[in-house]
Amino acid sequence: MAKTLPRPIRLRLEQSLGQWRQWELQPEPGAPPVLLEPLGQGLSNHSFLVAADQHKLVLRLDGASPLANGLSRQAEWRVLQHAHAAGIAPRPRYCNPELGVLVCDHLPSQSRETESLADLGGLLRTIHGLPAIHLRLDPGERCKRYEHALRAADNPGWARLAPLEPAMGRLLARAEALAGPAVLCHNDLLRANRLYSDGRLWAVDWEYAAMGSAWFDLAAVIAGDEWHPPAATTLLEHYLLRPPLASEIEALAVYDCVYRYLELLWYTLYPNTLSVHHREQKQATLASRLSAL
Repeated sequence: MAKTLPRPIRLRLEQSLGQWRQWELQPEPGAPPVLLEPLGQGLSNHSFLVAADQHKLVLRLDGASPLANGLSRQAEWRVLQHAHAAGIAPRPRYCNPELGVLVCDHLPSQSRETESLADLGGLLRTIHGLPAIHLRLDPGERCKRYEHALRAADNPGWARLAPLEPAMGRLLARAEALAGPAVLCHNDLLRANRLYSDGRLWAVDWEYAAMGSAWFDLAAVIAGDEWHPPAATTLLEHYLLRPPLASEIEALAVYDCVYRYLELLWYTLYPNTLSVHHREQKQATLASRLSAL
C-alpha cells in the first residue's frame, strides 16, 4: 500500500511509523504499528489509519507548510490536550513538528441521519470555554495577506474579487467592532470535521485552532456548510441557550460575510481546490449577503 505513495510522503510515513516507541500509548505495543489504509488526502495533509496492538490511530502528515498557512503544530498539540480532557476531541498521542507528523486516537464514526443542533451548540460552547493559547487568528490581517499575495502574483482570479475589496474593508472594520472577547476557536468546524462516536458529538482536525471571535467560529460552521438562515438562527439559539439579540444576529451576519470572503481568497490563491464555476457561485452568494447588510 505504502509503495503507491509519492516517494517523499512514503519516506516520511516510514520515519513516522518508526517513532512508535515515543507514542504515548498504554499499554505499550509489543510490535511496530501496521498501516491499515489511507484516509484520503486533504487540501493540506495526508492521513492514514494505523493499528498498534489494540490501538487504532490516525497518523497525519503535513502536506503544505504549516507556517505558510499561519499554523502552529505546538499550539495545536496543546489545544488537543485540553479538548480531549474536555471530552470533545480524540486523544493526541504523538507530535513531531520537524517531521510533520501528528498521531491521535481514531474515533469510530456512528452514522446518523441528522445532527442535533443542540449537540452542535453545546460543542461550540465547550470549545469556546477551553483554556486560552498565545496563537490568534485575525481575519482582517489574513484577508490583507491573501489580497497582497494575489496582487503580487498577478493572479487572474483577483480581477473578479477586486471589486469587493472596498466593501469588505469597511465590513472588516465593522466586524472588529463586533468581535467581542477573544475565545479559543476551532475555526474549521465544518461537517467533515464533526462526527458522532460513542453517542457524543466530537470535533476533529484542530489545526486551525486559535484565539478569536466566537462569531467567526459560528460563521465558519454556517457559511462553510452553506446553511440556510432559519437553521443558522436555530443554531445560534442553541449556542446561546436563549433567543439571540438583534446585535448578535447582526454580528453573525457580518462574520458570515467575512468567512465567505476569506474562503474565496483562499480558493483563488489555490485554484485547483475548487472549480471556477463553484467559486463564481460562492462569490454571488457573498455579494447577495453583503447587499443585505
